[in-house]
Amino acid sequence: MQGRGRSALWRALLACLFWEAAEIHAQQGGADAVRGDAIVVEGHHDNAVGTTDAASQGTITQKLIEERPALRPGEVLEFVPGVIVTQHSGDGKANQYFLRGFNLDHGTDFATFLDGVPVNMRSHAHGQGYTDLNFLIPELVSRIDYRKGPYFAEDGDFANAGSARIRYASTLKEPFASATVGGHGYQRLLTAGSTGLGEGQVLGALELGHNNGPWQVPEGFNKVNGVLRWSTNRGQDSFALTGMVYAAKWTATDQIPARAVSQGLVDRFGSLDPSDGGTTGRSSLSLNWTRSLADGAFNVDAYVVRSRLDLFNNFTFQLNHPFDLGDPINGDQFHQFERRTMTGFSAMRTWVGTLGEAPMTNKVGLQTRYDKVDPLGLEATVARVPAAPVRLDAVNEASAGLFAENAVQWTPWLRSIVGARFDEYSFKVRSDNAANSGDVGANIVSPKLGLVLGPWAKTEIFLNYGEGFHSNDARGTVTHVSPQTGAAVDPVTPLVKSKGQEIGVKTNIVPGLTSSVAIWQLRLASELVFSGDAGDTQASRASLRQGVEWSNHWIVKPWLLLDLDLSASRARFTQD
Repeated sequence: MQGRGRSALWRALLACLFWEAAEIHAQQGGADAVRGDAIVVEGHHDNAVGTTDAASQGTITQKLIEERPALRPGEVLEFVPGVIVTQHSGDGKANQYFLRGFNLDHGTDFATFLDGVPVNMRSHAHGQGYTDLNFLIPELVSRIDYRKGPYFAEDGDFANAGSARIRYASTLKEPFASATVGGHGYQRLLTAGSTGLGEGQVLGALELGHNNGPWQVPEGFNKVNGVLRWSTNRGQDSFALTGMVYAAKWTATDQIPARAVSQGLVDRFGSLDPSDGGTTGRSSLSLNWTRSLADGAFNVDAYVVRSRLDLFNNFTFQLNHPFDLGDPINGDQFHQFERRTMTGFSAMRTWVGTLGEAPMTNKVGLQTRYDKVDPLGLEATVARVPAAPVRLDAVNEASAGLFAENAVQWTPWLRSIVGARFDEYSFKVRSDNAANSGDVGANIVSPKLGLVLGPWAKTEIFLNYGEGFHSNDARGTVTHVSPQTGAAVDPVTPLVKSKGQEIGVKTNIVPGLTSSVAIWQLRLASELVFSGDAGDTQASRASLRQGVEWSNHWIVKPWLLLDLDLSASRARFTQD
């Protein structure tokens, strides 16, 4: 829908108070809330006035995802306004992400989920919160629900800058097959389709990929990727069971010194260590179940994920071998490796009712997760051949998060959202150095608050506050001796708190245009990072980030869509 028709629809759908399970809409005339059949809106975004609890929250629909090309799977996150995605060290390695003044590294402060399964890997061989989306098939994505800031009770670990919940489709309009051939040996084959099976639908997809890139040492990237899903809708219940398998290998041309290029020692597409690269794999089985109830809904997600990574990097070449091999000619390459089993379960109950005459929604949820990482290692290598161990660990990390949220439409122009979550963590590390072994527990409470004022003249005002956190690498919480120098070091804080605020405005005053402005700030108690490259913690300090975002989505004509997203941020340490 476009223009006045779309605006009228969203005025009628005022106050969408939660994401997937149920909806409640307050009538602008001040009467009681009404519940009716679901209304499906075909469009690119679901961000109009009356649909979100913050100016920087929204939904990307399948239509836009289909129409905008992406070079890499991870670039689906660039549909989230303000997110930048880049790549280094080869197509098989997790992307680099940037948002709200963060160099998020590989995902430390942005939480990502696919069909309820967390993608961020904690206590990871390469980097905390490692978010490898290379197993994603963009053609299967049906929607992306995004939130920025730590304002939402459902979001826990890694969601300081925000979160994205990606959903796969359960059915396809028709089966398809595509083959893509490009320069530098780029090849991609994808086939997918769905059909009826018993009382449900089965969807399958297979992807094969290859790429060499422009490098003098061919990347030789190869991947195989498969998805198989069975889903059904019976009465009040919707159910999906999904299996995924992914494997990739590559040779990486890492960054090289500019002076080496200017002196003619190496071409700008050359390599100083042609043995860098890696192999990775991921397999998963997940279940999604939703039951619609007379007063709300009940949702359950459960999953088991097996993953592996072998990553070879050489960033300093022959500068100073950090592992004391006594022979710097062999170079500075190191091998990060892990084998992981991740299991988890989440459940959420939603109630729709009233508080007096005011429409009200309550949510209560439980999220659990257990990561068993064994082995988790770092070693010096020469052309991928082991040369000297640095550290070898086995990590068991468990967490449970309980959250609750209450939303009340007090008047046609005032809505409140109050929530809180409690998270408990347990870290167990067994290291090859007894001084770096141990058990640690930690917990944290995160309150949330939001106010929505309006709409007046098709315009809403948002006030949001929230506290969040990210977990630190389990190894850093028990490390007392540097594995490189043998010097005494202090363990890190297990859970790092954040505090965020935001003032926002969203308007549909111009027919066909949804425009939002958000002024935000975020404080982090610490920027400590466990360096997977070195095997210990890099010292840092507390920080403050501030910024402004302006997002615009304008359907000018049925055949013309304009998007404009602008953002500016300022990041500073707040301690010497």
